[in-house]
Amino acid sequence: MALVLTIETSTDVCSAALSKDGQLLCYRENSEGFSHAALLAVFIDELLKEAAVTPKQLSAVCVGRGPGSYTGLRIGVSTAKGICYAAELPLIAVDSLLLMCYGAMEMAKTRLGDSNSFLLCPMIDARRMEVYSALYDETFQLVDPVKAVIIEPSSFASFLEKGKVVFFGNGAAKCKEFIDHPNAIFLEGNYASAKNLITPALDAFKNSDFVDVAYFEPFYLKDFVITTSKKKYF
Repeated sequence: MALVLTIETSTDVCSAALSKDGQLLCYRENSEGFSHAALLAVFIDELLKEAAVTPKQLSAVCVGRGPGSYTGLRIGVSTAKGICYAAELPLIAVDSLLLMCYGAMEMAKTRLGDSNSFLLCPMIDARRMEVYSALYDETFQLVDPVKAVIIEPSSFASFLEKGKVVFFGNGAAKCKEFIDHPNAIFLEGNYASAKNLITPALDAFKNSDFVDVAYFEPFYLKDFVITTSKKKYF
């Protein structure tokens, strides 16, 4: 039996889920801004109580590794590592853009039909006109690497000329304003969710694909930059 706690905090949505052998048992989510520090521990406590299990009874903890919000990732990863340390559990980490694809696949197939091939392009807002993105095929294999992209009318043009590209995530809205192509498909909704970690987490657990709890760090992609106000007070 695989009893896995999944945690996703890469965006402004904070979520946690508990699953048994790939089936969702219970779930908590907050999408009202960055309240991760206040809510994540509460969510996890509620999930464990609802399922009547203790951390020691878990099989593993899985967390979205990024890219995404620097603060959100720190909270999610530090919480996951803390549970693993205390309960002596293995830690699983899944790329945040990849886990979004697991949530978007069914809707993409509904929009395009099973017979049509397409690429998945998850997008996480990186502020201003920049997004974190990557391209995956229908088997979740990486086609174009994870990177920070400044959105322009020509963005993803070479892929759009070859076929359908499905854009989704909290960074896709700003992309929609610039990319006007018949092969560009946009999905609405939240895909950076702990529920979408359940399948890749189970696969990783079965393959003993764990990360080192002591040394694992989030995948920030870009360095955290502290800006100083130029406003003069005196």
